[in-house]
Amino acid sequence: QVTSFQGIALRSLSSSSPHEHPEHGRLVYKGNLAKAVLGVKFFSYSTSIFNLFMMPYIMLKTGIGFDSLLLEAAFYGVIGFFTFVTPVTLHVLTKGYVVRLYYKDEADTYTAITYNVILAEKATIFHQKDVKIPDITKMFTTFYAKTKSMLVNPSLFPNIQDYNHLMGYDKSLYFKLEEEKEAEEKK
Repeated sequence: QVTSFQGIALRSLSSSSPHEHPEHGRLVYKGNLAKAVLGVKFFSYSTSIFNLFMMPYIMLKTGIGFDSLLLEAAFYGVIGFFTFVTPVTLHVLTKGYVVRLYYKDEADTYTAITYNVILAEKATIFHQKDVKIPDITKMFTTFYAKTKSMLVNPSLFPNIQDYNHLMGYDKSLYFKLEEEKEAEEKK
């Protein structure tokens, strides 16, 4: 009984729910592929590093040699190309994958958490007015936050109203037409 009482006391001492972040706001989206993206990138990086360190050792121990310096340079170039292209390609494809998305009501700002090149979490803060939807559906892009492409899965939003607000679908068509008219007048 005492341990369960302590558990209740500890839970009641926390000031915010697990879906609240003191700096970023309310959690509105959580990507289900976050661990997979992190794992694949880590595996790719580790195999590339392993390849960089082991290839010279293997070449020396096996006695594989080339008569031509040009042929040897071409061989190492191909190995190096595949060693570096895989992690770079994975990073380019997954850099916009949103791991978590927070919304701060009072400031009407979003904070998108993504992974950077060194596998650390990176926060991108933007307003709803900074969200641009691509005219043509693009692979790995749901919307642009300022100029950065972001990828989210609309079905993973627990509250569809949060997704609608993010994408600007909750604004009326009349409001959008007025904004376009004002933008044309400024030109």
